[in-house]
Amino acid sequence: MQIKNWKKAVRNNLLILILSLSMALLACQQPPVEFSRVLYVFGTLVDITLLGGNNKTNEEAIRHIDQVFQQMHRDWHAWKPGGELGILNRAIRQGEMIHVSDSLLPLLTQSKQLSIASKGLFNPAIGELISLWGFHSDELPAGPPPTESEVVTVLAYHPSMSDVEITGDQVVGRNPHIQLDFGGFAKGYALNVAIKELRQQGINNAIVNAGGDLCVSGQKNNRAWKIGIRHPQGKGVLASVDAFDGECVLTSGNYERYREYDGKRYPHILDPRTGMPVMHIASATVISRDGGLADAAATALTVAGVDDWYQVAKQMGLEYVMVVDAQGTVYMNPAMQARIHFEKEPPEHMIITPAL
Repeated sequence: MQIKNWKKAVRNNLLILILSLSMALLACQQPPVEFSRVLYVFGTLVDITLLGGNNKTNEEAIRHIDQVFQQMHRDWHAWKPGGELGILNRAIRQGEMIHVSDSLLPLLTQSKQLSIASKGLFNPAIGELISLWGFHSDELPAGPPPTESEVVTVLAYHPSMSDVEITGDQVVGRNPHIQLDFGGFAKGYALNVAIKELRQQGINNAIVNAGGDLCVSGQKNNRAWKIGIRHPQGKGVLASVDAFDGECVLTSGNYERYREYDGKRYPHILDPRTGMPVMHIASATVISRDGGLADAAATALTVAGVDDWYQVAKQMGLEYVMVVDAQGTVYMNPAMQARIHFEKEPPEHMIITPAL
């Protein structure tokens, strides 16, 4: 009788083990649940997708990210009253030294370093010029563009990040015409911050996408995140690229924000040297683990143009770069070529440079 009971117990335990292994295998085969929310900040829609976790944890994480983003938007906005950057700009105009917060200080420090590395092609100090062209607002500007004499007058003040002195947490501007505007840098920087915040909350597989500019964490279903790069000369996707854990993909283009008057478009990316909108480059895409670097570099490469983008990319220490000019010719370095996948046939005109 005892032997029969023993055999029955062994058989039952074996069945339980088989059932448990089968359920575990099934769980491994099923992809983690996607949890997505859309926020509005920095003048664009921010799509956040988290993989795994439970709804309560994910809701709390995204609520936290939203609070962080909204605080950044208030503090880093150059023109809306009450923000810390607006206060700093007023102090610079008056020649006063001011203490800045731990939130703004690294933004200032890195933007100054990147401006120097780009030889001033990325220049957050040209806020007066941006205002002159009407690109300081969330709304597209209307009416005639500024006159040549107005542009020349602003350029004559030579606003530069080299005249922003940072000592500890104290900042002073040596040129009263410096007006800081981080529109070409803050979004990429903020995306990096969001990924770090999510990691600290135990969320390791995520993508934060702000209008096509994005940073990723971990993987999607045990594979790299597949990212589409918008076609700068039409609708749809030009190419795609696999983004790996911790990478950011940033694109600067002249196809979204612009001033239109009398049938002519004036893109929002301005050349700090001439004060005029950049016409010769349609877009520049950079992949980097540093979102702020990728954002600033994409702006600098757009300004540099087809003749100088390669040298600027080397100066800024970039690894993966693709530039599309106004005629549709694609330029890229070999490392980017190895990662890019064109959605249709490769462009008719494509130039591969030496390695960076």
